[in-house]
Amino acid sequence: MIKDKIEYNKQKSVSYKAYRDIVTQMVDEQSTTGNDKSEAMVNYTMLNNRRMKRWDKTIKISHESREKILDFRGDVTWLVITESWCGDAAHVTPVMNKVAELNPGIDLKLVLRDENDALMNQFLTNGGRAIPKLIMIDNSTNEVLNTYGPRPSEATKLVADYKDLHGSLSPEFKEDLQHWYNKNKGQNIIDDLIKLIES
Repeated sequence: MIKDKIEYNKQKSVSYKAYRDIVTQMVDEQSTTGNDKSEAMVNYTMLNNRRMKRWDKTIKISHESREKILDFRGDVTWLVITESWCGDAAHVTPVMNKVAELNPGIDLKLVLRDENDALMNQFLTNGGRAIPKLIMIDNSTNEVLNTYGPRPSEATKLVADYKDLHGSLSPEFKEDLQHWYNKNKGQNIIDDLIKLIES
């Protein structure tokens, strides 16, 4: 259990719906969130908007998982650090939203990484500013109860194993990872989030 108190600018955080509106607006403007406004990042944002739209419609939560989510009796904020260009975030944040929607004790809020340096630097992954990063905060004490991300547990293992063998991620591997997300249909993320609220 992490017990540090967290200070963040609540005014900078938005609901999932508001975040989706921001991403859609970025696509309309042929732009992207974040400091890097390169053509590649703009294209990733367009691709990710389509991914999120698809996941918003197709994610299924089993009856068994639904019961476990409904059993959670806490009062927490899931503060998620993200950006529109991030491929992992496009797969993970829609699932976070579906889980949070089921339980009124989970308030999902999103913030943009490049607008929240101090916050991001408190929650690095292996020294890197990896996103999406979920910070679970107790609403009564502002204590950080746990964190999650940037990838689901199975994808994290796939990435670690590949890096051990090859040193860095190839474009082919990154494509394989997208196929893994599509095949898994968010189920590993759902299982991970249930563990998060049960811990």
